[in-house]
Amino acid sequence: MLYLKKILLCILAFIMLCPLIKAEEIKLAPNAKSVLLMEASTGEIIYGRDIHIKYAPASMTKMMSMLLYLEAIDRGQMSWDEKIKVSVNASSMGGSQILLETGEIMSVTDLFKGVAIGSGNDASVALAERVGGTEAHFVQMMNNRAKELGLKNSNFKNSHGLDIANHYSTAYDMALIARELVKYDKLLEYTSIYETYLRANTDRKFWLVNTNKLVRFYQGVDGIKTGYTNEAGHCLTATAQKDGMRLIAVVFGEPDGTIRNNEVSAMLDYGFNVYGLERVLSNESNLGTVNVAGGKKRTVTIVPTEDVNILYQKSVGKKNITYKVKVDKLSAPIKRGDIVGSIDILDNDKIIRNINVTVSEDIKKANILELYIRHLGDIIKGLS
Repeated sequence: MLYLKKILLCILAFIMLCPLIKAEEIKLAPNAKSVLLMEASTGEIIYGRDIHIKYAPASMTKMMSMLLYLEAIDRGQMSWDEKIKVSVNASSMGGSQILLETGEIMSVTDLFKGVAIGSGNDASVALAERVGGTEAHFVQMMNNRAKELGLKNSNFKNSHGLDIANHYSTAYDMALIARELVKYDKLLEYTSIYETYLRANTDRKFWLVNTNKLVRFYQGVDGIKTGYTNEAGHCLTATAQKDGMRLIAVVFGEPDGTIRNNEVSAMLDYGFNVYGLERVLSNESNLGTVNVAGGKKRTVTIVPTEDVNILYQKSVGKKNITYKVKVDKLSAPIKRGDIVGSIDILDNDKIIRNINVTVSEDIKKANILELYIRHLGDIIKGLS
C-alpha cells in the first residue's frame, strides 16, 4: 500500500510539472546568441531569448540606414530617380560592396538596391552622405531616430555595420526597426528581389544577388537584412507574410549561414503553424458619429488610426474581443489623422491594448454667415 502511494505521488508530481516541461520543450534557434519572433502588426512577441542583450549587429545596421533613406524620400528631401556622385569616402569602403568608383554617378534607386539586395557598404555610405551631408552627421540622425522609436539598447557608430567599438543593438531593437520598415511597400519590393544587375548595359555590369537566401527558398519571405562580421557572427532579420499575418524573426550570432537560415525557417514555421491573426477593426471601421462644434458639417464619423489585429493560438481559438470608444469634444477645423480619442481593446473585459482614433474626413470651420443661417434654421425647425 505504501509503495502504491509513492507511485501515485510520483504520477501527481509529474502531472503538475507537465506545463513546465512543455514550456521548456520549445527552444527556437538554439545555436543563436539572441532570438526573437514577433508578429508585425501587433508587435506581440511570440518567442524570445536574450532579446535585450547587446551584440554587434553587422549589416543589420543597414536597416536603420534604409529607414532614414526612405523617410528622406517621403519628405521630399531625396527622390528615387535622383543621381548621386560617389565620394572618395564611399568608394573606399571595404567589406561587401557594389564596386563604386570615386566620381561615379548612380541613381538613388540603384544605390538603394545595392544596399537592400547586395548589402553594399559603399552604397550605404553614398546614400548616408546624401541624406546627412556627411556620414558622421547621418550616424547622429540614426541614433536620434533610434531614441524616437524607443530603442533603448542600440548605439550606431557607422551606417553600414562593419565592426567598431561601441556599435551595438539587440534582437528586440532590430525587430522594432523592422516593424517600421515593413510599412514601406517600396522597401519590400527591393528586399524581395533575389537577383538583378546594376550598370546592366555597360562594361561594368554587376550581378547583384540577395544575401538573404530565404527570399528564394522560403515561401512568403520578402525581406529584410542579413549580417556577418567576425565579431557578430551570422545574423539575420527576416520577415514573411502568410494568410494575412506578417512575422519578423531576428537572430544574432549564429555559427554559419546555413544554420542561421535553417533556424530562422523553423522559427517562421512555428509562428505560422501555431498562431493566427484576427482583424477586429480596420482603419475604415465606423465607430459612430460625433458632433463637431463650429464645423461646415455638424457631425463626423470616428475611425481607428490603424487596423486592429489580435494574435491568438490556433489550438486555443480566437479571443473574446470587445472594445470601448472614448472621444474628446470636437471643434472645427479638424483633419483626418488628428487624434481625437482612443479605443480600449478588451479580452474578456481586460484591457489588452489602447488604439488612437481619428475622424474619417477633414472638417473645415464654418464662417459666420454659415453659422447664422444654421442657427436660424434651427430656430425655425424648433417652431414648426
